Amino acid sequence: MPATEKLYFTDSALLQFEATVIDVKPAEHGEAIVLDRTAFYPTGGGQPYDTGFLSEARVIDVNEDDEGTISHVVEEAGKLKPGATVAGRVDAARRLDHLQQHSGQHILSQAFVHACGAETRSFHLGLTTSTIDIELQNPTEDQMRKAEDVANAVIFADRPMRVHIVSEEEAADLPLRKESAVRGSIRVIEVADFDWSPCGGTHAHSTGQIGLIAIKSFERARGLTRVEFVCGGRALEEYRRAHKTGVTIGQLFSAERDQSPELVARALDENKALKRRIRDLIELAATAEAAQLLAAAPSPGPFKLVKSVFDGRDLEEVRMLASKIVRNEPAVALLAARDAGTARLVFARSQSLSWNMGSLLAEACQILGGRGGGKPDLAQGGGPATEKIDDALDLAASRLV
Repeated sequence: MPATEKLYFTDSALLQFEATVIDVKPAEHGEAIVLDRTAFYPTGGGQPYDTGFLSEARVIDVNEDDEGTISHVVEEAGKLKPGATVAGRVDAARRLDHLQQHSGQHILSQAFVHACGAETRSFHLGLTTSTIDIELQNPTEDQMRKAEDVANAVIFADRPMRVHIVSEEEAADLPLRKESAVRGSIRVIEVADFDWSPCGGTHAHSTGQIGLIAIKSFERARGLTRVEFVCGGRALEEYRRAHKTGVTIGQLFSAERDQSPELVARALDENKALKRRIRDLIELAATAEAAQLLAAAPSPGPFKLVKSVFDGRDLEEVRMLASKIVRNEPAVALLAARDAGTARLVFARSQSLSWNMGSLLAEACQILGGRGGGKPDLAQGGGPATEKIDDALDLAASRLV
């Protein structure tokens, strides 16, 4: 089957066209329609496919095989027949979004070369953000902002972006930023006085159409630096989300948006200090509570047995209480916490005693329909059968007599 004529190759602004159906094949989600020519971009080069319509049939996927034949997957089967003339309509919003991100990637990649000599090794255009992997060993915030400034200066200058279809010999004489993986006829995208790059994707007619490039984040990944960025409409949406978040946080502190980071940092420090203070107070309270429980506890042998159930008690507090109960005199603590339909058990013993709390707790957890375990002197676990907490504790207590 002959290769499909790629209308988007010479004009990325072309969104409506007519074509002839060459072939119709079954597909996983409908039918795959092959046309003699198309403006629909197929997945490739890090850029997703276009969507839209072929006459009244919705295009939900577009792909290209090794021979250059492009298939359009449509939802509705039986609507298009070989030999029919169809009207193609590419989704304008999706095309513009992909065009902005891909064009922005060319400029940002060259900007990193200018800013810090970092070459781009891969590109991925995602649903909400895009990434490039660049050769940069020790990335810094200053390098990111410098590249961002270079890229946006090119965008604001509204430089022409031109498409050139050249031979391999002609390509060899051009200042290409990267070598072409294509042989024969090569498509090259020029950003006037800034960048030349072989590429098959959709691109703007001028850099101003990209609008803006904003770097969101960067990190070391697989020996390279991964840079996450947004362009055009995505940059506007990113600003709106960030602005709304900043304003909302500021309102919570009755302050301006730009004061939010300082106020949040201060609140976090205060929260840490309060948590430390609360833990100190809980420990004091646990010491006093342990003494009260021991004073009232029975002695079924040469030890005291504390058996108690707490409603809505934090498990960490129960663990602390159990440890304090068994710390000094010979004692066993069989404690349970009941919360949100779950039963939690904490069993502990003094070092002078010999029972295995892990084995004892595992047996008790079976009654609760759960499991647990731990060390011979301290174990915890639980299960969903909260109504059987008393039975579980009674069983454990019976094993100590």
